[in-house]
Amino acid sequence: MVQGTSSGAGKSLITAGLCRIYARRGLRVLPFKAQNMSNNAAVTACGGEIGRAQALQARAAGVEARVEMNPVLLKPLADTRSEVVVLGRRDPRLTSLSWTERKPALWQVIRQSLATLRADADLVIIEGAGSPAEINLPDVVNMRVAREADAPVLLVADIDRGGAFAHLYGTWALLPGTDRERIRGFILNKFRGDAALLAPAPAILYERTGVPTLGVVPHLRLDLPEEDAASLPDRGARGEIEIAAVRLPHLANFDDLDPLAAEPDVAVRWTDRPDALERARAIVLPGTRNTTDDLRWLWESGMGAAIRARAAAGVPVVGLCGGYQMLGTFVADPLGLEGGGTVPGLALLETSTELAAGKTTRQVRGRWRSRSAPFAGLAGRDAAGYEIHHGLTRLGPGAECLLEVEGEPAGAVAGRVWGCYLHGIFGDDALRAAWLAALRSAAPPALRWNAHLEGELDRLAVAVEGALDMDAVDRMTGAWAVSS
Repeated sequence: MVQGTSSGAGKSLITAGLCRIYARRGLRVLPFKAQNMSNNAAVTACGGEIGRAQALQARAAGVEARVEMNPVLLKPLADTRSEVVVLGRRDPRLTSLSWTERKPALWQVIRQSLATLRADADLVIIEGAGSPAEINLPDVVNMRVAREADAPVLLVADIDRGGAFAHLYGTWALLPGTDRERIRGFILNKFRGDAALLAPAPAILYERTGVPTLGVVPHLRLDLPEEDAASLPDRGARGEIEIAAVRLPHLANFDDLDPLAAEPDVAVRWTDRPDALERARAIVLPGTRNTTDDLRWLWESGMGAAIRARAAAGVPVVGLCGGYQMLGTFVADPLGLEGGGTVPGLALLETSTELAAGKTTRQVRGRWRSRSAPFAGLAGRDAAGYEIHHGLTRLGPGAECLLEVEGEPAGAVAGRVWGCYLHGIFGDDALRAAWLAALRSAAPPALRWNAHLEGELDRLAVAVEGALDMDAVDRMTGAWAVSS
């Protein structure tokens, strides 16, 4: 099990690296995280939602993502309210309960999911959440899971932020003795510089805890999805094309923009300031877990007026999922799913949306329909992605259908403004190339996104394997015994 001294320590990527390492050795590896809090979700083949990090870890392991890999997903709706997704589906009853009331039911789901994965794998690599030393909270995701699986624990600290040795020692010291004994190694993550300068701190830490430091992982710049919007960086080189991505309060599925940021001449800049849109070559409104609240925020913050002004000046504007809904004339919430009422949209597309009780979560294949530039060359081609949304968007006479899914419009375009429901759409190399070509004066070599993503996972695995004492890790996991 990989635990961390805090959120953002790097648990998710260390876990993904270990998944790729052991999968390349021929083991059947499955990732697991009991409970995740993130609006950055993926959709499995059965249409269930799980955390984006677990989908990436599954990819690193070379297996298909399953809902058991992340049986509980909390999707924040507001500061004190979250949607509870259990085994990939929203659970209205548990969503309405307090954390202490829902805990017993969730633990049974967690136990069963873990048992299911363990029965189907040579090795399950478990990721914790937050810190195991959050002594104010009842634990169903860190040491309780480690005890259930009888798993040794690697504890990760982010040394780039400072205080890593205090974080490691303090976490260890706050745990009860039986849980301390499960910590079998410390990992210092995101290190810049000469690791020799860390001495004698690891030795002092060992003297006080009996836990060795098993590795110092360098600070890696990788084009891999971030799990939390709180740590979302600007991405990409400072090149010819600067794309402004709107940092919505309930931002979700922000890794949709990763394929753009990986292009050699594209910079994706996350912003919530109207003045930052002035220099952008294009603007993207990403997904959100609360469309109506974030649409109100667009108007109150001045971002809505600024986006409309830039669109009027000819700047392309793109909306993905909730962002697509915002581009229309209004979003209605008659059932009060997101607070109720009708909120005026940006009116950049002649579309309208009504939120409905049913939630669409599915992997889909559609077909491009628009014959307008820059999509004319795509007309008739397949489009693939996944959907996570409430509601239905209707197209008016002034909006051309961009693409269809099962015979119904799933996107619209009008001039240089377009949007769609499909997440992952910028991973379509042809679509991305066509759209960027309209923004470029000269096109660089085309990027193949899926191959690039696989290469980044390989880079991660090589870095983690080179940084850690893998003999010690192998002994903990029993990987030698399994592979032999």
